[in-house]
Amino acid sequence: MPKNVLIIMADEHQQKASGCYGHPFVKTPAIDRLAASGARFTNAYTNSPICVPARASFATGREVHDIGYWDNALAYDGRVQGWGHAMQEAGMHCLSIGKLHYRSEQDPTGFDRQIVPLHIVEGKGAVAASVKRPLGPPIKKSKLASQIGPGDSGYIRYDQSIAEHTVDWLKNEAPKHKERPWALFCSFVCPHFPLIAPPAFYDLYPHSLLERPKGSAPDYPRHPWIEKFRQMQCHDDFFTEETRRVAIASYYALCSYMDSNVARVLQALEDAGLRDDTLIVYTADHGENLGTRRLWGKSNMYEESVAIPMIVSGPGVPSGQVVGTPVTLADAAATILETVGLADRIVPGYKSMRTLANEPDDIERAVLSQYHATGADTAVFMIRKGRYKYIHYVEYAPELFDEVADPEEERNLADDPAYADVLKSLVAELHSRLDPVAVNAAAQAAQAALVEAAGGREAVLAKGSFQGTPAPGEKIEYT
Repeated sequence: MPKNVLIIMADEHQQKASGCYGHPFVKTPAIDRLAASGARFTNAYTNSPICVPARASFATGREVHDIGYWDNALAYDGRVQGWGHAMQEAGMHCLSIGKLHYRSEQDPTGFDRQIVPLHIVEGKGAVAASVKRPLGPPIKKSKLASQIGPGDSGYIRYDQSIAEHTVDWLKNEAPKHKERPWALFCSFVCPHFPLIAPPAFYDLYPHSLLERPKGSAPDYPRHPWIEKFRQMQCHDDFFTEETRRVAIASYYALCSYMDSNVARVLQALEDAGLRDDTLIVYTADHGENLGTRRLWGKSNMYEESVAIPMIVSGPGVPSGQVVGTPVTLADAAATILETVGLADRIVPGYKSMRTLANEPDDIERAVLSQYHATGADTAVFMIRKGRYKYIHYVEYAPELFDEVADPEEERNLADDPAYADVLKSLVAELHSRLDPVAVNAAAQAAQAALVEAAGGREAVLAKGSFQGTPAPGEKIEYT
């Protein structure tokens, strides 16, 4: 059985954008080989489709409403302990290399060492996104639409550095930790925008391969909450037909570039003779809309945004296994604890994916995701159970999708009398976990207090906002 854990996380890697998840042309050979050697979870979800809350859930193995890290300005600070703290208390080595998006390197977040970490800007993050009731003004320019195409970027160089540091640690430092289990969190930033890709990878994706994103017509019917979000985060307005294709090709190229760095890390693990002692988890913090429904980035409960890749490989995991049991990043935290012998520290309700990979699919298991951050007029919650997904918008009408019959989520069944019992069951599932109105109020109260502490609404909006945390050493750009 494995005793060590290597967690590899990408940023904004849409589940669909890899070969092993069925994409017809995206090239991710390293991730595909990893899936073939282990278990691939087809119904894996982020606990929140935005960086900071998702990573806080992963760190703690808890839901966002349990821990109160609501958005990209209310970041993880170690106040709620997680799997790293449990390993430290047991005398085990735990380190990170790359993006964390926590509050500060000085906070006690459960790592013995952080190598080239990336945290929220100035320990404060995107405070303008916490402005609610009413929301702030629409964006005035789009980094997503303007910084695209073949070339170089700080994120590309940063990921190269992350891969180099990880390879070096596995070669030179891991052999020093044979007596006790260790956990290494290798966290890449690609394929997160800016959508600038190394030319060799960009050339893999000629525009003739690309289809127009679904729901991108101006008259496509969007849910009122989604339309309000889109009008504020109006990145798609800054694209032309041609630049949209450039951006999509760049995103796929960045997925392949990221995959090449995953290959380097996995080869280093093999070369160090540690493969048989190590469980590997590959995942992402959330997905990417990539122009569907005229949306870019993440921040909603549709599959492009909320579904994530989740692959587990190593001793005790059957090869080539495809698992339909729904899981989240909180289950990834449980997986780490179980693997290093600390299963007693797993938060009740979550389960090791190594165990789930050896059991029949649990079609009755339900998972939760929630969103309170940028552009959210009110909170949004998702329940995935069996073949159905329920999306609950506070103060707005719900959505219900049959993910088997309608995997593209184009037919809302919430008002269909034939699905009344399904809807009622999923509403009850959500309310058994939380009170949506009360959680929305708690999130917005915390955000209002943060804005007030930063000088108030007008001062925060006057300072502006930024699109993406810069790589270490790069300057922040407010707009």
